[in-house]
Amino acid sequence: MRTTALVAGTVMVKPYIVKAAAVRGSQANSAIRIGFLGCGGRGTADANAFVNSKKNNCRIVALADLFDDQLQKAKSKWDEVATKKGYSKIDSRLIFKGPDAFEKIAFNSQCDMIILSTPDYFHPQHLDAVVSAGKHCYCEKPAGVDVAGCRKVIEIGKRAEGKLSLEVGFQVRNAPAFSEVVNRIHNGDIGKVSYGMLHYHASAINYPEWPNASPLERRIRQFYWDNVISGDTIVDQFIHTIDIANWVMGTHPVSAIAYGGRKVRTDPGNIWDNWSVCFKYPGDVNMVLSGVQFGNYWDVATRFIGTEGVGEANYSGLANITGKKPWSSAEAAKQSEFSTAGSFNGLGPASEIKADLFIDSIISGKYHNQARQGAESALSAILGRTAGYTGEEVTWSGLLASNQSYQGEIDLSKL
Repeated sequence: MRTTALVAGTVMVKPYIVKAAAVRGSQANSAIRIGFLGCGGRGTADANAFVNSKKNNCRIVALADLFDDQLQKAKSKWDEVATKKGYSKIDSRLIFKGPDAFEKIAFNSQCDMIILSTPDYFHPQHLDAVVSAGKHCYCEKPAGVDVAGCRKVIEIGKRAEGKLSLEVGFQVRNAPAFSEVVNRIHNGDIGKVSYGMLHYHASAINYPEWPNASPLERRIRQFYWDNVISGDTIVDQFIHTIDIANWVMGTHPVSAIAYGGRKVRTDPGNIWDNWSVCFKYPGDVNMVLSGVQFGNYWDVATRFIGTEGVGEANYSGLANITGKKPWSSAEAAKQSEFSTAGSFNGLGPASEIKADLFIDSIISGKYHNQARQGAESALSAILGRTAGYTGEEVTWSGLLASNQSYQGEIDLSKL
């Protein structure tokens, strides 16, 4: 790996000023040292994409979580990976537990970057600590679960601009098939986009019962079932298709109307299991989301209808442009020009591509900053959620004016 100062000039780290070279800490040809904050399943998938990269050299050196069992499970996994790669196991002094673990790992000098995958409610607070510590951050979506949290992420992004790489986990934007379809839509291959269909049918997420846990601990361990901690299904999961719509349109919706409810789910949570949302974008372009979360079926697809054609892509199948300028991922995959893109079917190697581009941005000093993009996609999902909860049309300006906040609803001092 090339030797590069990862942060231009100096980085403010409470309460000291640390030179850029000190933030990096490791020498040329050594691994990027990753602190893993929130050691659950989604974060583990992200970490795998970094550590298993064939292009860049990364390793997990520190762990942080609220719960010891999560930490021990993660240590066992990453110690095994480290041993196979010829690294030492994770130092017990770099394992942080409890409500303040996020600050300890963020400000630890042994980490070059942080993978932030704690429950959604905590993302703005934890991202604030990581950026304040001068660390690059790969933050899982959503950026926030309420308006106030998303506003905070935008401000955090301004502080990181030009100094750190900050990405939000919308790996779909790096899926070769999806990015090709969107590029062709932006090039005018389907004419003017006039309508969109967003389909997200997710299988149920199940948790152990945790009968001996306190009510608060159970809420956090089963966070996806909780509409405050996860933001509800539309903010935690269906947001992926909403982000694609924002990507295609190059902006966020101006209003939304929505219906939905809880018809099938029987778990003790309060999230909705079905959503029907119509997002209105500038130019009176409607994007209609159909979202379902129960059962054992999985299917995610997007279709955009233009004045001269249709562009579509999905998680598990091919991508196509039909109309005056037809294109098919099945045919493109046979061409040498796409041979370096890996699988051209569904998501393909999207997570690996995103991880490599993130590391490249650190090494080159051409930092990525997806704070506003991530916050606006979260706000778009919150717009739909608010419309569903209220049963009324909600405008973007009205949503921001509400400054809706869940702050204070989760008090970790009570754990």
